[in-house]
Amino acid sequence: MEIAHTKLKKSSLNKSKKYLETKPQLSFYKLPPTESISLQEFEEFAVERLKVLKVMETVGIQHVKTNEEYDRELRNKLKATKIWKEIRTSGDFDQISHYILRLAYCRSDELRRWFLQQELDLFRYRFSILNHDEKKNFAAENDLGYTKIDDNERDEIANKLSKCGKGTMESEYYKVFFTEVLDLVRTRKVYLQNGYAYVKFSDLISIISNHFREHLSKELARTCRSLPRLEEDNRLLPLLNNLSRAYLGEDFSAKSNSGAVTIDMIESLSRKSFPPCMQQLHQNLRQNHHLRHGGRLQYGLFLKGIGLSLEDAMRFWKLEFTKIMESDKFEKSYAYNIRYNYGKEGKRANYTPYSCAKIIMSNPPSQGDYHGCVFRHVDPDLLKQRYRNQGIPAESIEMIMNYVEQKHYTLACTHYFEVTHNLKNNNFGLQHPNQYFDESQKVLNGEVKPQVSSTPVRVVKLSTVNSSQSSSSQLSNSFSKDDFMDDTDMCNLLDDEMEE
Repeated sequence: MEIAHTKLKKSSLNKSKKYLETKPQLSFYKLPPTESISLQEFEEFAVERLKVLKVMETVGIQHVKTNEEYDRELRNKLKATKIWKEIRTSGDFDQISHYILRLAYCRSDELRRWFLQQELDLFRYRFSILNHDEKKNFAAENDLGYTKIDDNERDEIANKLSKCGKGTMESEYYKVFFTEVLDLVRTRKVYLQNGYAYVKFSDLISIISNHFREHLSKELARTCRSLPRLEEDNRLLPLLNNLSRAYLGEDFSAKSNSGAVTIDMIESLSRKSFPPCMQQLHQNLRQNHHLRHGGRLQYGLFLKGIGLSLEDAMRFWKLEFTKIMESDKFEKSYAYNIRYNYGKEGKRANYTPYSCAKIIMSNPPSQGDYHGCVFRHVDPDLLKQRYRNQGIPAESIEMIMNYVEQKHYTLACTHYFEVTHNLKNNNFGLQHPNQYFDESQKVLNGEVKPQVSSTPVRVVKLSTVNSSQSSSSQLSNSFSKDDFMDDTDMCNLLDDEMEE
């Protein structure tokens, strides 16, 4: 695959007809693509396929795989992605996007495991929606070496075959070593005889997916060994390094909503529509009349993203800080930083509100800090106590804490949103605090109809808990593109403040 340098233009995904008109193909990805693509297409193909894999991960966590609810939810969410149709209908597009992410996700055991599992789930789902003839053709084209038993052999053991699985007979059975279908042996879906398993055609995906897993696992390890060659290409390396944590949602820095939120609205909105991380920052700001620079940066950019103007932001911070300091000290030590956030000082960059992944993965809070993710950085026992005081039902608290224990922090926050807004199975896929706020406003404004809950949830002030009490974890969700920019000068500026 050759990379051609081009200037970044408006999305070219829909213009790349040469990748979208080839013969449909489900593949083991044995041969790398040979087409030439631009750097813009390289990035877009990778990001769009990554969105599909994120859907596979989220639905796989929330539902039991392979059941009807899983298939239905997966089908609906995949249809909503930009390139699901292209992945299904374009062999070239599918190959290119897969190989790009293979380069990005071969770098560590953790990344390889994640990529392998999501690609395997995607492969299984794509195979399951093929018709009978397409499945047969795929097995034949890949020469998997399985022996189809003849009618005489099938009739001889028909009584035993009919007792396996759901007790139904099929016209086609394959004879394979039992070690290749241990998952079917475990669930008693196959008949065993002399070390061989007799597999229904409808269960062929179990064998094929095992081959897919084995092949992709080997290829990821081989790709990792070849990575040093890419270090010579400074065009690709930064992109590949950041893909595993790329923020894929809405760009909240681009919203023209300045002035939509005023100072008088913040207190009410904090109780109704702020995500837990921002509620914690707001409550501690009100109580202590001060936040350290990590909290000011996280909370200040969030307020900017929901529509607080620069003028109101200056008034908001000044009103709180001057309760414990002189006005001159505020102007000298803090006013410049607030204008900096809004792109009015320094290099005048339009700084983006932090995504969930950046909050979780970077700059963990220390003693005296209140920034970060409450599900990642607050002690679980204190978190449970907090939510009991809010009147959240015990079963919902248990589910939230299960997500926390499994390190699925955004899913814990999503379930908190559902409980506090009387929703069930919302589909917005939380990735950003400002997204949480927008979705909350939709519910409160009647754009999304809530379901009446039998257990009302009280809105109470959060207790002041040091958010540095935590258990460690990692998340392979994402940063926004602006997060890849160097903002070291801003951090250094903030670090120079007198009291810190």
